[in-house]
Amino acid sequence: MKKNEYSTVVGVRVDTISFTDALRFILDKAKSRLSGYVCVANVHMVIEAYDDPSFKQVLLNADLVIPDGMPLVTALKNNYGVSQDRVAGMDIFPVLLDKAAVENIPVFFLGSTDDVLEKIERRARDEYPNITIAGTYSPPYRRLTEEENIEIEQMVNNSGAGLLFVAFGCPKQEKWMFSHVKSIHAIMVGIGGAFPVYAGLQKRAPVWMQRLSLEWFYRLLLEPRRLFKRYFYTNTKYLYLRYLKIAE
Repeated sequence: MKKNEYSTVVGVRVDTISFTDALRFILDKAKSRLSGYVCVANVHMVIEAYDDPSFKQVLLNADLVIPDGMPLVTALKNNYGVSQDRVAGMDIFPVLLDKAAVENIPVFFLGSTDDVLEKIERRARDEYPNITIAGTYSPPYRRLTEEENIEIEQMVNNSGAGLLFVAFGCPKQEKWMFSHVKSIHAIMVGIGGAFPVYAGLQKRAPVWMQRLSLEWFYRLLLEPRRLFKRYFYTNTKYLYLRYLKIAE
């Protein structure tokens, strides 16, 4: 799949690609330490891009925008007639770790908290003894200075990592990857929501809820105060755009 060949959901780029092909694309870039970035898209990200033209450009310039959420998978099937795989960040993250260990690709974890990073590193080393963790770093929870960004670039590049997992949350992590795509010698994957789950600090929705597109509801039950406003706005607007206003 060539860059910038994509489909759209409510006018926002989302790629039609199998789980296996997405995995192979990321690993091939990582093995060669080729700079690039992958966005893991759900309804929240799509609405952020619909509302913000500059963020929409971030997705347009990505190497891949993979469909994390079932509503996007369903939209791609309805729009383009493809049996689209759900390429969820929480599913592809451990598989990438496994393959990175097998194919000797150093990985770097960027974002979240020191506690989460410590737990992620411990679990990854337990599950994949041959994995090379090139580094971890939890930056300050604020806008980074130019000097701090340069330090992170140097940290990642000097580590030898070919695969950089970025967990700043949407849309911050996607914008950060876009702004560093020419200076970081690794493929970057925005995987924010997968970090606390893999670390064992949050539970993932049961499989039956995932299949019924209710994973967002499960997360809302866990964090109602933080997520209610976001989900009420993004989900309502998505349904309006998808079924009442525009048909793409």
